[in-house]
Amino acid sequence: MSQEEISSLAWLEELQLSDVLTSDAVRSLHETIEHEWDFLRRSACQTAAGRALWSHVVHDPMAAVFAGESYLRSLYEKMRQDKLNNAREISGVILAIRTLWFDSRLEAAIDSFASRAPQVVLLGAGMDARAYRLSCLKESTVFEVDFPELLQIKASLLKEVMASAKEHQIAMRAKSLTRVTADIREGDWMEKLQRSGYLPERQTVWVLEGILYYLPHLHAMQVLKTIAASCSSAHSVLLADFMNKSSISLSNSTYQFYSDWPDHLLPSLGYGHVKLSQIGDPDAHFGLLTDSQNLFNKLRSLPRSMEIHPEDGTPCRRLYLVEASGCLKQDP
Repeated sequence: MSQEEISSLAWLEELQLSDVLTSDAVRSLHETIEHEWDFLRRSACQTAAGRALWSHVVHDPMAAVFAGESYLRSLYEKMRQDKLNNAREISGVILAIRTLWFDSRLEAAIDSFASRAPQVVLLGAGMDARAYRLSCLKESTVFEVDFPELLQIKASLLKEVMASAKEHQIAMRAKSLTRVTADIREGDWMEKLQRSGYLPERQTVWVLEGILYYLPHLHAMQVLKTIAASCSSAHSVLLADFMNKSSISLSNSTYQFYSDWPDHLLPSLGYGHVKLSQIGDPDAHFGLLTDSQNLFNKLRSLPRSMEIHPEDGTPCRRLYLVEASGCLKQDP
């Protein structure tokens, strides 16, 4: 690990928890999460922990409370051990880079729209706080789609954060925010979204961050097809991340859907102008991977068709960050 990275992680020396995070109300809500939610729902808290502990690059004042003390301490300990072991990659860096990539591409997509007042649909929104932290959404109608119990607890946690933020008031940055309770594995989520005010004829940015690979293959494909059918009548942008086949072997019981070639898959479903990036690429780096021998740079130097790394025999596990715009009209 370079000296620059060591210096940038000096804040890791001490984990500080806010008063609201350790309050009885917040702890009670996270006890419900721990005892009643499955892994898919709890993954929202893991993502929030990554954003909270990489706060020197990701500004998300609600992330720590959304994550909860348990997930913060768990990730903190992994990061501390990585630092002590001079690891080339620090735990959580993928979450940080992924968040920054989605933020940057979301802003660019909004800027590309003529109306500058698009819809933004956060599908499987989890503990996403973009409606409260991104000023580029000031003219956007935002929809958060997720399980009813997740959105309910998220709203309760948000209420606790906002009540405690007396000196630095937290306000919504988006023009409007609508929470839509739906399970995207079911076939009626688009109908529920439309009943909540989504208009297929309006320009839309679809954000699918950290969700597709948790879905069974059939459900993930149906979600992608449903979005393609919806956005064929107006210029829209899809932002999504995909695991390759080797990546889902990290946990076959947790990860299900994969695509080794999402840049081929999406055009076959009706999406146009597909751009694929990998962690460490110029647009997916953000100055966080300065060691040339880090895992992600080593993978980028290999053909994407290669499944086993020739140097150490480990699986080539890749995360693809994909932007697709200009959905094509499909033949009936």
